[in-house]
Amino acid sequence: MSSYRSYAEQAGHYFGRPHEQMAEGPIESPAAWTGKAMRQTDAWRVRLSDAQADELDTALATARASGKPTDQLVREDFPLPTLGRDIAQWREELDRGRGFLLVSGVPVSRWSDEDAGRAFWCLGLHLGIPGAQNPKGDLLGHVVDTGASAEDPFVRLYATRSNIAYHCDAADVVGLLCLRTAKSGGASRIVSSVSVYNALLERRPDLAARLYEPFLLDIRNEDSSGELRYLPIPPCRHADGVLRTFYHSDYFRSVQRHDDVAPFSEEEQALLDLYEEIAADEDLALDMDLEPGDVQLLSNHTILHARTGYEDHPEPERKRHLLRLWLSLPRGEEEA
Repeated sequence: MSSYRSYAEQAGHYFGRPHEQMAEGPIESPAAWTGKAMRQTDAWRVRLSDAQADELDTALATARASGKPTDQLVREDFPLPTLGRDIAQWREELDRGRGFLLVSGVPVSRWSDEDAGRAFWCLGLHLGIPGAQNPKGDLLGHVVDTGASAEDPFVRLYATRSNIAYHCDAADVVGLLCLRTAKSGGASRIVSSVSVYNALLERRPDLAARLYEPFLLDIRNEDSSGELRYLPIPPCRHADGVLRTFYHSDYFRSVQRHDDVAPFSEEEQALLDLYEEIAADEDLALDMDLEPGDVQLLSNHTILHARTGYEDHPEPERKRHLLRLWLSLPRGEEEA
């Protein structure tokens, strides 16, 4: 049995969001945080102890000694007898709490890039179920500037140095492990999609219902058959008092390049513009500069994430490099 999910399996799990009815009033939830409040606390920061870092070293040695390729490793190949309990709390925070955290102190300075990838993959196995990040089946993403042009509509922007607009990924959780930082810039910017929704309800309640109807998502030629060009995705789903949001600014907007896609209505254009204006509010958004050994974990159900553009180091060995994981969190019978 595979220890990871295919792109389609993971997307199906993520988009299987329960829905009952529109949330007509503000959502009260730990996920409805503001950047202004988060800048006044370190509650979202976790610092590994020296003993926990050593435990990662020991687990990595065990995984390496197994002789297995990284994608064939299972949780038991990376034993975390004490840190595993903390990871269970991280999962709870992502799934039912604030929706994000930053873990510092992963000892990447002691590891090769290959070992860092192996350890990060195995951390993912303890947190959830890793999955492919594109139809080609790439499991561990490398967020580096490849020199590709941000103007190319078929280039995924993480492979460039450009600014990346607010979006969600098609997995319950996205994780980033920082190996090396840029010369300048490249900050991670996040905002609570629950707080954005609450602010939208306050300012333009007449627009909120449109978030429960599908927008077309441009798939940027990622369908290998070439037949599928876009998918209808409703941004918001609401059930049992929980709001789950998928939003992708660039891909919701770029779908207009297709001849058979109608222009946005006045209402739709107003909604997208206002939603992104609210998300960019400095009181709502939170910026964080990831340092080597930092792991950022985000829920794609309650967090929108973006990135500022950056200037990189000229030396190849110093270039900005982050590893990325997409994870599904177990539900229902899967938790047993």
